[in-house]
Amino acid sequence: MLEELKQRVFEANLKLVEYQLVVLTWGNVSAIDREKGLVVIKPSGVPYSTMTADDMVVMDLDGNKVEGRLNPSSDTPTHLELYRQFPSLGGIVHTHSSWACSWAQAGRDVPAYGTTHADFANGDVPCTRGLTAEEVYGEYELNTGKVIVEELARRGVSPDACPAVLVHRHGPFTWGKDEEKAVENALILEEVCKMAYRTESVAALSSGSDIGIEDYLLDKHYQRKHGKNAYYGQK
Repeated sequence: MLEELKQRVFEANLKLVEYQLVVLTWGNVSAIDREKGLVVIKPSGVPYSTMTADDMVVMDLDGNKVEGRLNPSSDTPTHLELYRQFPSLGGIVHTHSSWACSWAQAGRDVPAYGTTHADFANGDVPCTRGLTAEEVYGEYELNTGKVIVEELARRGVSPDACPAVLVHRHGPFTWGKDEEKAVENALILEEVCKMAYRTESVAALSSGSDIGIEDYLLDKHYQRKHGKNAYYGQK
């Protein structure tokens, strides 16, 4: 079942290793077949070095395992909640990449400081509120998905305009039209987080340094790549 999608999700998971976004068994990639309403996701705790496409697990949107001999990622309920709430999502990635996690652990948004960020997201990358003890001791992974949805709604941010979020004290989730784009966004987010840290570090060395991209420049860069009349790249 969904053999082609399993292969794609498997290869996308290996990209996390190639891009040095994960260590050990951390992180996961999923993708959805919207017509069938089925999600393929990495199995829980399986080393990337021994994992195969046949190890991928097929789930329905209600959280039932449809196919697979292994347990799905422990983050599966988070992925499923995002797929249920955001119909435009085709792939989702979660990592514990160090630069993005550093901002998440600090409980900070990633500010838009320059055009690299603006090419990626139309504004700051949000960090969610912290989960309550009840949310953590309850359906933790499901509640993680709910707090992501809540944060984007609170800010009036579309998941299409900002393909990433930081979960407070936890780490990043990224998404895209498919699993390949979601992985690409995870890589870009890591670079943006690194640049933002360095920008603040450099600014701290020069008192009165003015940092923060101008609204018109952010809008120009975002629109030329993602807007209705985008002209970046090839048709």
